[in-house]
Amino acid sequence: MNHRHAALFAVVLAAGILAGWSQASAQSTFRNYRCADGTQFIVGFFQYDSRAHLQLDGKAVTLLKRLTLSGSRYSGGGITLKITKAGLATLKHAGRPATACEQA
Repeated sequence: MNHRHAALFAVVLAAGILAGWSQASAQSTFRNYRCADGTQFIVGFFQYDSRAHLQLDGKAVTLLKRLTLSGSRYSGGGITLKITKAGLATLKHAGRPATACEQA
Protein backbone atom coordinates (compact mmCIF):
# COMPACT_ATOMS: atom_id res chain seq x y z
CA MET A 1 0.00 0.00 0.00
CA ASN A 2 1.49 3.36 -0.98
CA HIS A 3 1.35 6.54 1.09
CA ARG A 4 -1.65 7.95 -0.80
CA HIS A 5 -3.74 4.82 -0.18
CA ALA A 6 -2.64 4.70 3.47
CA ALA A 7 -3.66 8.34 3.99
CA LEU A 8 -7.03 7.76 2.30
CA PHE A 9 -7.62 4.67 4.44
CA ALA A 10 -6.81 6.64 7.62
CA VAL A 11 -9.24 9.43 6.66
CA VAL A 12 -12.05 6.96 5.86
CA LEU A 13 -11.40 5.05 9.10
CA ALA A 14 -11.46 8.25 11.20
CA ALA A 15 -14.68 9.41 9.51
CA GLY A 16 -16.29 6.04 10.20
CA ILE A 17 -15.29 6.12 13.85
CA LEU A 18 -16.58 9.67 14.29
CA ALA A 19 -19.85 8.86 12.50
CA GLY A 20 -20.38 5.81 14.71
CA TRP A 21 -19.63 7.78 17.86
CA SER A 22 -22.02 10.61 16.98
CA GLN A 23 -24.75 8.13 16.06
CA ALA A 24 -24.31 6.25 19.36
CA SER A 25 -24.37 9.46 21.40
CA ALA A 26 -27.54 10.58 19.60
CA GLN A 27 -29.22 7.34 20.69
CA SER A 28 -28.54 7.72 24.39
CA THR A 29 -29.81 9.99 27.14
CA PHE A 30 -28.06 10.85 30.38
CA ARG A 31 -29.69 12.69 33.28
CA ASN A 32 -28.18 14.05 36.48
CA TYR A 33 -30.36 13.99 39.60
CA ARG A 34 -30.08 15.55 43.06
CA CYS A 35 -32.21 14.15 45.85
CA ALA A 36 -33.67 15.71 48.98
CA ASP A 37 -31.45 13.52 51.19
CA GLY A 38 -28.28 14.74 49.44
CA THR A 39 -27.85 11.73 47.15
CA GLN A 40 -26.70 12.52 43.62
CA PHE A 41 -26.72 10.11 40.71
CA ILE A 42 -26.52 9.88 36.94
CA VAL A 43 -28.84 7.65 34.97
CA GLY A 44 -28.30 6.64 31.36
CA PHE A 45 -30.82 5.28 28.89
CA PHE A 46 -29.83 3.69 25.59
CA GLN A 47 -31.93 3.04 22.51
CA TYR A 48 -32.94 -0.64 22.21
CA ASP A 49 -32.16 -1.24 25.91
CA SER A 50 -35.07 -1.08 28.34
CA ARG A 51 -32.80 -0.97 31.41
CA ALA A 52 -31.62 2.09 33.35
CA HIS A 53 -27.87 2.41 33.93
CA LEU A 54 -27.01 4.29 37.14
CA GLN A 55 -23.83 5.72 38.57
CA LEU A 56 -24.70 5.82 42.27
CA ASP A 57 -22.42 5.98 45.31
CA GLY A 58 -19.39 5.47 43.06
CA LYS A 59 -20.75 2.24 41.56
CA ALA A 60 -22.29 1.35 38.23
CA VAL A 61 -25.68 -0.34 38.66
CA THR A 62 -28.04 -1.66 36.01
CA LEU A 63 -31.74 -1.67 36.86
CA LEU A 64 -34.40 -3.67 35.03
CA LYS A 65 -37.54 -1.93 33.81
CA ARG A 66 -40.61 -2.94 35.80
CA LEU A 67 -44.32 -2.69 35.14
CA THR A 68 -45.96 0.54 36.29
CA LEU A 69 -49.22 2.37 35.59
CA SER A 70 -47.63 5.77 35.05
CA GLY A 71 -44.11 6.96 34.29
CA SER A 72 -41.23 4.47 34.51
CA ARG A 73 -40.01 2.19 37.28
CA TYR A 74 -36.67 0.37 37.43
CA SER A 75 -35.27 -1.88 40.14
CA GLY A 76 -32.49 -4.28 41.02
CA GLY A 77 -29.84 -4.85 43.66
CA GLY A 78 -31.91 -3.25 46.42
CA ILE A 79 -32.44 -0.05 44.40
CA THR A 80 -35.73 1.25 43.03
CA LEU A 81 -35.97 4.27 40.74
CA LYS A 82 -39.32 5.75 39.72
CA ILE A 83 -39.46 8.54 37.13
CA THR A 84 -42.61 10.50 36.35
CA LYS A 85 -43.47 11.77 32.90
CA ALA A 86 -42.56 15.25 34.18
CA GLY A 87 -39.00 14.05 34.88
CA LEU A 88 -39.26 13.98 38.68
CA ALA A 89 -37.84 10.88 40.34
CA THR A 90 -38.02 8.89 43.55
CA LEU A 91 -35.02 6.82 44.62
CA LYS A 92 -34.94 4.10 47.27
CA HIS A 93 -31.59 2.48 48.05
CA ALA A 94 -29.27 1.22 50.79
CA GLY A 95 -32.18 0.51 53.13
CA ARG A 96 -33.02 4.22 53.27
CA PRO A 97 -36.54 5.58 52.87
CA ALA A 98 -37.54 6.72 49.38
CA THR A 99 -36.39 10.24 48.59
CA ALA A 100 -37.62 12.78 46.02
CA CYS A 101 -35.13 13.73 43.30
CA GLU A 102 -35.00 16.45 40.64
CA GLN A 103 -32.90 16.79 37.53
CA ALA A 104 -29.83 18.88 38.26
